[in-house]
Amino acid sequence: QVQLVESGGGLVQPGGSLRLSCAASGLTLDDYNIGWFRQVPGKEREGVSCITRHDGATNYVDSVKGRFTIFRDHAKNMVYLEMNNLKPEDTAVYSCAAIGGTILLRLWMTLHWDYWGQGTQVTVSS
Repeated sequence: QVQLVESGGGLVQPGGSLRLSCAASGLTLDDYNIGWFRQVPGKEREGVSCITRHDGATNYVDSVKGRFTIFRDHAKNMVYLEMNNLKPEDTAVYSCAAIGGTILLRLWMTLHWDYWGQGTQVTVSS
């Protein structure tokens, strides 16, 4: 049974940092493209960042470019989302997702992802 589990969320002041983790059981994250998404109640889910399987290329939504970094830890079978200079508008539930195969990075936000985690709450507030 495949399971993705996010951790690392919490309450942070504006300008602060958090590192979100995505762990997997039942699959090897290196074999999948991994995306981070976020959702605020009453709004559509938004793609935040993606890292590809085949070449490790990354992509970010414009609102987080220069502040967020997605990366893998191959030895630990983990994917992380490092979030710096957090803003109140970053408040959301963040989820990781996995999809196999070779994807076109420019289309990652439109894909039907295979596996999803339950999410971790990130709250940015003073």
